[in-house]
Amino acid sequence: MIYCRVLRDELLKEYEKPEDLLGDDGLLHQLTKALVERALEGEMTHHLGYKKHDSVGDHTGNSRNGKSPKTIKGKRGQTSIDVPRDRNGTFEPQLIKKNQIRFDGFDEKIISLYARGMTTREIQGHLQEIYGVEASPGLVSAVTDTVLEEVRAWQTRPLDSVYPILYLDALIVKVKENGRVINKAVYLVIGVNLQGLKEVLGIWIAETEGAKFWLSIVTELQTRGVSDVFIACVDGLKGFPEAIEAVFLRAQVQLCLVHLLRHSLSYVSYKERKEVAADLKLIYTAATLEEAENRLLEFVEKWEVRYPVVTRSWSANWVRIVPMFQFTPEIRRAIYTTNAIESLNFSLRKIIKNRALFPNDEAVQKILFLALRNIAKKWTFAFTELERGDESICHTFRGTSADERIRHKLIYTDFLTPSQR
Repeated sequence: MIYCRVLRDELLKEYEKPEDLLGDDGLLHQLTKALVERALEGEMTHHLGYKKHDSVGDHTGNSRNGKSPKTIKGKRGQTSIDVPRDRNGTFEPQLIKKNQIRFDGFDEKIISLYARGMTTREIQGHLQEIYGVEASPGLVSAVTDTVLEEVRAWQTRPLDSVYPILYLDALIVKVKENGRVINKAVYLVIGVNLQGLKEVLGIWIAETEGAKFWLSIVTELQTRGVSDVFIACVDGLKGFPEAIEAVFLRAQVQLCLVHLLRHSLSYVSYKERKEVAADLKLIYTAATLEEAENRLLEFVEKWEVRYPVVTRSWSANWVRIVPMFQFTPEIRRAIYTTNAIESLNFSLRKIIKNRALFPNDEAVQKILFLALRNIAKKWTFAFTELERGDESICHTFRGTSADERIRHKLIYTDFLTPSQR
């Protein structure tokens, strides 16, 4: 494009203050209006096949038919333009399409603000303050609703056949339903694929968190193409491990030790909490499974009388604790806790904290999907242990057979008291 300094100097010769350039009636607005209208006139000429006032257009059956006023919203505020019309009504402008009231890129700006946690009212105020554009809350909602189709496509997309690691958890949001505000559980699943990269597999919403709904979720994952899961990392929800194993028969379920530790220490007096925590740490940081078993026996002998609930909890859940001991320290750090999905939930809570409640489930899905899309851009780190090829990964994660897991369960039946069994 030819840059003409003479034209630039001519345009700016009366410039005295910023408002002359950037104000509501400034040079930029005038240039935008002039250039857009000139481009639309060019489109009309191309559509009709002849220039304005050209005799070639006589008796062609179609001609120019005046103009229609239109106000377009954009990053630099609102611009009033005149759109040319033809008599037959067949002119379809491309620069500013029919029914378009915003410049390209303006909708993306609204969606970006919404994805970062701003409410519709806050976005309205922001656009008015920064760009001088009047955008009603209804307009903001209409723009953000355009992503719902994308959400539905994403929620039903085909998945990989194998995920070495799954993290499963839920967070609670407030939703207005039938005139009352209720708590609802938002179920999230993170999968680590064979390339070692994380991805969110879906968002599901239900009134409460329960093993029955988790069963429906893992069943859906199977119907979307997942045929095998090596390790599923979960919290201590009752019936959760059985729901996963009912669908993925060869999956090993790893209980989150952070959740188990918090639960255990809640039963311990403050004075002895550090000592009990230190003894429990000897169990889950053991170098081998045999050492961990011995440490558990010592813990039971030492604390059985004083804290039977704690010893019973670790003994009864031992079959869900031991899977990590067959792996390298790198993989252990990845699976002994659900921190991968807990940190995701923490990021999502920061985004939705400005909202006292959501008007419906779709509003929840909309903002969480947009937030997840932004968060996923930062997930560039890969688990190096999963970059060695499919056969090596399968050998690594299939080291413990179902018979071996049953053996772990039977071993600890021997030292459980009748009431613990």
